[in-house]
Formats: sequence, C-alpha cells, structure tokens
Amino acid sequence: MNAEELLQRQHTYFKSGATKSVEFRIHQLVTLKKLLKEHEQEFMEAVYADFKKPELETYATELGILHDEISYTIKKLRKWAKPQRVSGSLINFPSSNYIVKEPYGSVLIIAPWNYPVQLALLPLVGAIAAGNTAVIKPSEITPNTSSALSEVLGKWFKEEFVAVVEGGVAVNQDLLDQEFDYIFFTGSTRVGKIVMEAAAKNLTPVTLELGGKSPCIVDETTDLNTAAKRIVWGKFLNAGQTCVAPDYLLVQESVKPKMLQLLEEHIQKFYGKDPEKSPDYPRIVNKDHFDRLKGYLKDGEIFYGGEADKEECFIEPTVMTDISSDAKVMEEEIFGPILPVLGFNEISEAIEIINVKPKPLAFYIFTNDSNTEELVLEACSFGGGAVNDVVAHLGNHNLPFGGVGKSGMGAYHGKYSFDTFSHTKSIMKKPIWLDIPFRYAPYKGKLKWIKKLLK
Repeated sequence: MNAEELLQRQHTYFKSGATKSVEFRIHQLVTLKKLLKEHEQEFMEAVYADFKKPELETYATELGILHDEISYTIKKLRKWAKPQRVSGSLINFPSSNYIVKEPYGSVLIIAPWNYPVQLALLPLVGAIAAGNTAVIKPSEITPNTSSALSEVLGKWFKEEFVAVVEGGVAVNQDLLDQEFDYIFFTGSTRVGKIVMEAAAKNLTPVTLELGGKSPCIVDETTDLNTAAKRIVWGKFLNAGQTCVAPDYLLVQESVKPKMLQLLEEHIQKFYGKDPEKSPDYPRIVNKDHFDRLKGYLKDGEIFYGGEADKEECFIEPTVMTDISSDAKVMEEEIFGPILPVLGFNEISEAIEIINVKPKPLAFYIFTNDSNTEELVLEACSFGGGAVNDVVAHLGNHNLPFGGVGKSGMGAYHGKYSFDTFSHTKSIMKKPIWLDIPFRYAPYKGKLKWIKKLLK
C-alpha cells in the first residue's frame, strides 16, 4: 500500500468517529502498554543489534519512560478531554463560553535513530490520547528497531489507526508529499527545515524537535565531584548520541584543572580503563557518523580518550581542551562521546560564548550561587534545562519538552503531548431570547458608547 492509499484509509477511519471517545483512546493506550511489556525483550535485542546499547539504558531511557508516560496519560486523560468553561465578556452578555480539545485527524510522526523506540512511540501516546490516527516513520539508520516496530505494532493495531512505514529518504519524501493533518518531527535542524517546507505547501501544522549545541556551565562554587559525575553520566549516556546531552563544558578557570581530573576519574569508574570492553558503553550508530565524529578529534588537544575503531564503530569517551572558537567541534552539534572543555573567568564571558550561538535545546549550570543562577537563566534562551544536573529534566511530566529558535518549535510530554495533538476549539453560546439591537446598523450616535464600552 502506498502512502496516499494509507493516508486515505486513515482519513476514512478517523471520519467514522471511531477514535473520538475517551474510552476508545484509553483502551488503545492500554494496548500500547501491553505490547511494550510483551515485546520488551524483542525491542531490547533490536536496539542492541543496531548499536550495542546496554539493556539497562534501553529500558531506563526508552521502555521505562514509555510505560511511565502511558500510565500518567491514562490516569489524567478524562480530565484533559473535558470541555473547559471560561468567563464570558460584557460585550457578549449573556453567554456561556467553553473550549473543546478536538483531534486534528491523521498525524505523521517521523522518528530519529538515537532513541529509536522512545522517540517513535512517545509522540504516539499524545496522538492517541488526543484521538488521532497516526503513521510512524522510524529511522532507516536503525533497521533492526525499525523492523521490530513495524512487526509488533502491525500485530496489535489496525493500520487505518496506527501504521508503521519503513524506508529511506524516498519514503520520507513520499509521506511528506501527502496532506496529513499534523506532522511531528524529531531530528536535525537541517532536515527540520525540509519538513517545515513540505508542511507549508499544505499549511500543515508542525512540531519540530531539533537539537543544537547545549552548553553546561560549572562555576567555582559548586560541588565539583558531583558535577563531574552527573556530567559524565549525561554526556556519555548512549555514547553521547542524545539531543539534550551537554554538548560543551564551560568551567571557571580557578577549578578547571580539578574538574578535568574528576571527569577522567568518573569516566574510568563508569566504563573502566578500556571502554571498548565495557558492556555498558554503546557504539556509534554507523560508519558515516563515526567518520564525522572522528574528524572533530583534530580540533583541539585530547585531554582524555580519543581512541577509535572504525570496524567496531567505537569512539572512546573523550575530553578535549585548547579548542579555538571557530573549530567545527564548536560550530556543529557533536552528537557523540566528545566533550570540549573551555574556560572562563567571569560569568559574563560564559554568557557571551553561549549567546553568540543559536538558541540550544538544553542548558545546564552547576553553581551554589543563587545570584549567578538567576543571572544566567535570565540572560540565556533555551528550550529547557536544569540547575545542578543534566538530562534528567526530561523525566518530569509537568515540564514541557521542546526547543526554541533553531532547536525547534512546539513541545510535548505529559499534558503538553495531549495539547500538541489537539486543536483548541473555542465556542460561545448565546440565548435567542435576548437580542440587544445596539450592534446593528444604523450606527448613528453609537460610536461614543462603543468607545466607552470597550475601554
């Protein structure tokens, strides 16, 4: 079945009204939770086959997050879906006013390769909760996971409700040529522009979850050991292939030598002195990404790491120093296990370094100085972030996750996912028994009264 036929079937199914009842949506979310549990090992093995991601990471950062999100959504969905009453206005007195959340229709979810299960299915939770049908396009870069998603979801869902379409760039383009009612894309800024251009042809609304160079500041007032431990965890999780990983580190010069030493110590504690033998350290997803990342190793001095094996797609956790501001590693999103470390003396220097770059998806600062914290958070624009931690802010349902500027538009997680995939429909209801003639022509002598009323 081609993309046009698939979308037509989904449109027909949506127009039947089958997806609109809250009971139906909850039942489908329960089904999604069941299939994740029953096929847990299958998904873990698929992800491992694609880039040797350890089972604990796959469960914690993909399957576990999905279970948590689905359970939370099921618990809250009836409340979210209720019409919301709002106040009326004097000019429309008497009236009752309310807001209804309705599904868009058929949505397209284009998922990336780095968290290939989570980032395909987490948006689906919101799409189902809002009452839409969905077509999921997983990444061809992780073919084993893509195949598993297609096979498993194909067994549990009718394709007119949820379908998985596999393939490469040509399939993506074919899907983007169709008139979906909403497009949700996670990936690079470069491809995000292509998606937005395609969506504009049909005036299709979009959410773009992109990336960027997410900075992390460490000042001299913080607990350096804890900061180093958390940064090493967040940076080298998934071998650095995380859109919200700290992309580069800005460390106050007075504590930079100590911080570098602690980074080395914690890398060795986590992965041993030979990370290639560690069962807890994944691989780079393919040789093209390996070559791109290896090229960055020439952009500065290697303080720690730097070993690489192309046949194994292995790059050691690497810390770099003495990097020029115009080096590629400081211009492009790294998306790998390479951590540039730069120094600063005054916090204003760090802010200046950050603000000359496009607005990042994530931002982190380690400090015990409340004035520094307030200054930096006010001065820097970013999608979301954390104080004294990294990455973990994604685990809160009550925080929207999304970018700003070149790091994306729109947000999801928790209720924000439901809102993203829902059209907000405003309704005013007026009684017929009272019809004040003031608004009707002729208007002579009414302007001064209108001005008083609207003031």
